[in-house]
Amino acid sequence: MNHGPILRAIGNVQLLSSLLVVPPLTLSLYDRDGATLAFVDSFVILLTVGLALFLPTRRAQGELRLRDGFLVTTSVWIITSLVLAIPLVIAPPQLGYIEALFEVVSGLTTTGSTVIVGLDALPRSVLLYRALLQFYGGLGIVVLAVAILPSLRVGGLQLTKGEVTGPMKNNKLTPRIRDTAAALWVIYVGLNIACILAYWAAGMNFFDALCHGFTTVATSGFSNYDASLGYFESPVIEVIAIVFMLLGSASFALHFVAWRHGSALVYAEDGEFRTLIRIALFLSLFVAVELWWQGMYVGFGDNFRHAAFQVVSGLTTTGYTTTGFAHWPGMAPALVVLAAFVGGCAGSTAGGIKVVRVQIVAKLARRELMRLVHPHGRFPVKLNRSMVGDEMITTVAAFVTVFCVSLIVSGLAIAATGVDLFTAFAAAASCITNLGPGLGGVALHFQDLNDGALMISALTMLIGRLEVFTVLVLLTPALWRE
Repeated sequence: MNHGPILRAIGNVQLLSSLLVVPPLTLSLYDRDGATLAFVDSFVILLTVGLALFLPTRRAQGELRLRDGFLVTTSVWIITSLVLAIPLVIAPPQLGYIEALFEVVSGLTTTGSTVIVGLDALPRSVLLYRALLQFYGGLGIVVLAVAILPSLRVGGLQLTKGEVTGPMKNNKLTPRIRDTAAALWVIYVGLNIACILAYWAAGMNFFDALCHGFTTVATSGFSNYDASLGYFESPVIEVIAIVFMLLGSASFALHFVAWRHGSALVYAEDGEFRTLIRIALFLSLFVAVELWWQGMYVGFGDNFRHAAFQVVSGLTTTGYTTTGFAHWPGMAPALVVLAAFVGGCAGSTAGGIKVVRVQIVAKLARRELMRLVHPHGRFPVKLNRSMVGDEMITTVAAFVTVFCVSLIVSGLAIAATGVDLFTAFAAAASCITNLGPGLGGVALHFQDLNDGALMISALTMLIGRLEVFTVLVLLTPALWRE
């Protein structure tokens, strides 16, 4: 194992992570809200850990191997979460450490689940801190590090292989992986700026627009208010949120191609993005008809408005709410949660299984059905008119299987801590898909869960964000054999 490059990589990212604390620290000083010391402590600890790991290994030679990349990626997320939890313990809302750790993991993994009740009364510095956690986690801590820290010198592709979402992680948009990561972050920041300006123009004050812009493109869902976006009671703001949630859940490689070619037609030509839009439209109409049939809201227009917002919020695993959906009649609440299992496109900020994997599994199921009817027939699996190789099919089938097994194990583990079975599986589903709100006892927040359930939920969020294998592969003895 290349200890020097591994420790240097982890140290570099901790140094970078310390910068995350600077904006809320500055705002706290300006507002004199009493949270300054909490942010100072976190900054000093991150800086100290980073320097302690980086300085002794700054001249270490060697490249990271694939297994080292998995270790660095997982370690970075865990260490960063442990330290970034400190401000939420010392400053308002003064959570217990396990609760604070859950909140930070939820932020960094862009899940959006929360244990905090009374967001409206929190200092602005703490609200900004929560939003920045999700902005930071949107495209991934490690991808950001590879983009702007050339001193890593540790094989960027090995790091991003564990970080980037989707089944096609080796595709590079530029010849150098660092340039690819930088290009993705330029696009990501650009979308955030556009979203912030749109919210501001629609009537949000600038601070609310800033925080909600950070958490919309990241498809994460933290809000400055307990009522989430329902606080604003604005159809215009909801439409803006829908647009940017969908953009955040589109492949950033697709955004790159559109930017490079200067044309939006590439979105219409991409099969995965078209499928995402079709699913959103179909589920929105289906849920709207059910709500209208049940007389949930006045007129079909209002029913479609709330259905479309909540479906897109669920499908993109953002987790914003307006009127809430857990109290909806019939199968509507379940459909919103199940939509999160599909998630966004590969290479996006969204969680879930990803649309392209669902497409492959659906085509694989159809192929097996056709083989039952025509045993000697040949039925290739195709995406965008291209053949999908057997290796890719096997990988996708294995991922979906392990994803579902992880959900079951997590749900049972949470239930074993004393949580009722329905709430336990609702929490597990919400966490592994990085959705945020769930059903049952976690429909509004996770505050009522015990510490054991919160720790399991935090681990489940991490497994979902790093797409299962990145974490579980570290438990495989064969990975560590020379």
